[in-house]
Amino acid sequence: MKHLYRTASLGVALALFTALTPALADGTAGGASFVNKGLVGVGRIPAGQRDKFGETFGSGSGMAMDPAGWTHDVTGYKGSLWLLPDRGYNVAGTADYRPRLNTIGIEFAPVAPGAAPAAGQEQTGVKATLADTMLLTDDKGVNATGLDPLSDVRAASGDMPMLPAATNGKLALDNEAIVRLPDGSMFISDEYGPNIYRFSAEGRLLSATQPPAALVPMRKGTPNFSSDNPGAGAAEPDPKDPETGRQNNQGLEGMALTPDGKFLIAVLQSATRQDGGDSPSTRQNTRALVYDASDPAHLKLAHEYVVPLPVFTDAKGKTKVAAQSEIVALSDTAFLMLARDSGNGQGVKGDTSFYRRINIVDLAGATDIAGAFDTADKPLAPKGVLAPSVTPARLAPFIDINDSAELGRFGLHNGAPNDHDNLSEKWEAMSVVSVLDPKLPDDYFLFVGNDNDFLTQDGFQVGASYKADDGANVDTMFLVYQVTLPGLGRK
Repeated sequence: MKHLYRTASLGVALALFTALTPALADGTAGGASFVNKGLVGVGRIPAGQRDKFGETFGSGSGMAMDPAGWTHDVTGYKGSLWLLPDRGYNVAGTADYRPRLNTIGIEFAPVAPGAAPAAGQEQTGVKATLADTMLLTDDKGVNATGLDPLSDVRAASGDMPMLPAATNGKLALDNEAIVRLPDGSMFISDEYGPNIYRFSAEGRLLSATQPPAALVPMRKGTPNFSSDNPGAGAAEPDPKDPETGRQNNQGLEGMALTPDGKFLIAVLQSATRQDGGDSPSTRQNTRALVYDASDPAHLKLAHEYVVPLPVFTDAKGKTKVAAQSEIVALSDTAFLMLARDSGNGQGVKGDTSFYRRINIVDLAGATDIAGAFDTADKPLAPKGVLAPSVTPARLAPFIDINDSAELGRFGLHNGAPNDHDNLSEKWEAMSVVSVLDPKLPDDYFLFVGNDNDFLTQDGFQVGASYKADDGANVDTMFLVYQVTLPGLGRK
C-alpha cells in the first residue's frame, strides 16, 4: 500500500504555524530530517484492571521504555515499560491514594507503515500485561499521598527544599513524568510543587529539586501548593487560584533526559499565572527548564527557554492554547512535545478533539532566560504578551494524533460516536525504543499512552468501590508510531 511519510525538519526560515505560534518551514537541524512513518500498532489494558494492591490500575501520566530488555525475533518484539499514574481517581476531590509505579510487560507485533491490520486484529498489536506495582514513599519510608496539599508545607531541611504536604502529614504528589536512570533510580516530576523528585530503584525519595521562584505557586505572599482539588470535607484554598507561579493542575507535565544523559529537560504544562497563565487564551508562553544532571542528587539549572504552545480554534470559534502533556528529548536543544485540547473524547461530554499533536521543539536560537525572569515580580509575558527582548523556541509539526486515516486503519476515530473506539481525552505519556533494524539505525517506535483518569464502572481505590459518571469505561491505551529520529542513538 502506498504511504506518504510525514517529514518535519528544523533549521530554516520561520513560518507561521498559526497566527500566534512561530514554526519552521521545511529544512534541517544539523542536516537531519525527522520522519513520521505512521501508526503501526495499538493496544489496550481494560479499564477495570486492578494492580497488585487490588486497586484500579488506571492512568498513564508518564512512561519510560526499558531499552536494555527490548528484543526482536521473528514473532515480533518483547520488553517492558514503566507507566506512571497520577494522583488516583479524583473526580469528586482528591483522596489518600498511594502514589505508585507500574511495570508493564510488552509484546508488540507491528504492521508495516501504511498497512492495514488483519480484520479483527486492529487493536491487538500491542499486548500489555501488568507485571508489578511499586509504591513511592518519602525519604523516611512513609507512603506519599495524592491528596491536595491545600495550605500545608513541609519545611526545608538539609538538602531537601520545602515540599507539599497533605493535612495527614504525608508528602503530596501528583506525578506526571518519569525518567529512569541506568542504576534503576528515577526522576519523577509533579504538578503540586511543581518539583522534580529523585527516587531510589525501590521507590524511596532521595532528593528533590524546586524550580525557580517564578514557578512556585503563591497565595497571599506565601507558597501554597494546593491545586484546588480538596479531599472530602476539606475547604477550598483562598484564593482558589495562585496569584503567581504555576496555575492549578499545570505543573511540570513533561520531562526527559537528553540522549547523552547530561541534561534533564522539564517543561511547565502552560504559562505561569503572571505570564498569562490565568486565561486559557493567553497561557501560551510556557517555560522549558534545562538542568545539568551530572550530579543526579543536585540538579543545577543550566538554561531556561520560552516555549510557545500551539493554538487552535474551538467549536465556538474561540482561540485556545493547547497545553503540553509530555516531551521526549532528541538532544540538548530539541525535543518532541505532545500538546492537546481538553474536554473532548471518550469518557467526557465533548466528543471531537480539535488538537492533539506531537510537535518538534527547537531551542537553538531561543533566548536563554535563566536568571532573568526567575522571580514572580518579573513576568516575561504580562497578559500573555512576550517581552520583545525574548526570542522563543521554534515549533515544527510532526504527528497529528487525530489523523482520521491513520486512526481508521486501526478501527479508531476522533469524534462522534463517542464510543469505545473514540480516542479518550488525555494523551499524556510518550517514550521511544529502537526498531532494532540495522538497515534502519535511526528508526524508533514512539509509544504514546493515555491518562484514562481511572474511569471505570468497576473501580476500587482507598478502600471503596466507585463507578465513573455517565457510564464511562475508558481503557488505558497505547498508540505506536514508527519514526525516524536521526542522531538519537549517538551519544
